[in-house]
Amino acid sequence: MIDTENRISIQVGLSGYSFRIYADGREHSSEWMSAERIFNTPEFGRRYTQVDVSVFTPKFALVPNGFHAPEISRQMLSEVVVLDESDQVDHVEVPQFGAVLLYSLSLGGTLPKVVSETVMRTDGSKGWMLPEPYYMLSAMSDVHDYNKIVAAYMDGWLYLAIAQGKTLMLCNSFQAPDFTTAEYFVFLAMKKLQLNPEMSSIYFRTHLTEEQEMSLYRYFRSVEHI
Repeated sequence: MIDTENRISIQVGLSGYSFRIYADGREHSSEWMSAERIFNTPEFGRRYTQVDVSVFTPKFALVPNGFHAPEISRQMLSEVVVLDESDQVDHVEVPQFGAVLLYSLSLGGTLPKVVSETVMRTDGSKGWMLPEPYYMLSAMSDVHDYNKIVAAYMDGWLYLAIAQGKTLMLCNSFQAPDFTTAEYFVFLAMKKLQLNPEMSSIYFRTHLTEEQEMSLYRYFRSVEHI
């Protein structure tokens, strides 16, 4: 059994990274930091029982278990997103929703790989490097509302997952050059799913400015960080 009281969760995007450390019953969160600071981050020189590296990439797709076979992962993903020849495709199971998440391993340059090879577990192994949507879906177990709305906004992309009870309704990314556009896609998705923002809370996995948070508060019952 993994001791999760000494773990680090790292989010990596094109513009940099941030992290959360869980130790001794306390949580410590960093600010968003530029890539050049990676080798001057003392927390990355320690070892942890669990290391989770979340990478923001829009190159993903969720498919039901019964429709997936490892040998056609690339073909299936290429039907949904544009893949480059250099894209390596992998998959990870999402058992709580009976699905498989397909994704590209070429996750926005070399920074994710550098992070995963820098921050080690106590046994010397590298941490999990998976796309942000995987961790968003995992975080839904910590949302006790019937309408579970989990989002992240990074590098001009909105990542959005919505479930009702144990049924996943949506897991997608939307190109949004500004936060106003990101909000538009949130409300569009909720309208299509016939969900009322005033009766729902939205849970963000990325930092929100005070202005962004107040904008969401105008429509949602509450705005939470998860």
